[in-house]
Amino acid sequence: MKAAVIVFPGSNCDRDLADAFERASGRRPAMVWHKETEIPAGTDIVGIPGGFSFGDYLRCGAIAARSPIARAIVDFARRGGMVIGICNGFQVLTETGLLPGALMRNAGLKFICRTEPLIVETTDSPFTRNYARGEEIRIPIAHHDGNYQVSEAELAALRDADRIAFTYAHNPNGSVGSIAGVLSENRRVLGMMPHPERRVDPAQGGTDGLRLFTSIVDALAPA
Repeated sequence: MKAAVIVFPGSNCDRDLADAFERASGRRPAMVWHKETEIPAGTDIVGIPGGFSFGDYLRCGAIAARSPIARAIVDFARRGGMVIGICNGFQVLTETGLLPGALMRNAGLKFICRTEPLIVETTDSPFTRNYARGEEIRIPIAHHDGNYQVSEAELAALRDADRIAFTYAHNPNGSVGSIAGVLSENRRVLGMMPHPERRVDPAQGGTDGLRLFTSIVDALAPA
């Protein structure tokens, strides 16, 4: 598996994400600066990390979504490439239009940083195949604008198409339907607010996040 991790000014989870990819695959990802205009040749999956790209000015992820590399990410995804956006990366994906909805200010108007129980809603994706449907896992969250919102019609469409990847067991931020992560129509793009890259080693309190990355490796192995 060949991964690429995007780095924006203000990214602060890029090395954590790179380490998680390397731990699962044994191969160090390419680190791609936001001013690049192409995804490295042969890339299987692009990771957009958490942090505060461009200081979260305007809206979280809004400026990053208009950077040169964002155009390349959109083209990569539309050609069938796999993309995962975590926390700020999820915000970037909604701003590019690769995923529906928007991430709003948390309902409690406070930054939340703690480990939360999540429910795995589907295993029919390259990101969740190594979990069990309905399984409860524990993954850290750290966000101020993680309140995921879509219209009632969009929410129904996500449910009907089995595109909700994860929900919160105890909704911490007001997200509609307690949604913590969603998939694209072709199921090859995942956006999620929780941080699986912070749960890949026993020293981090558990390894529930590691199975997301091994899922990706296993999904790509036949190819």
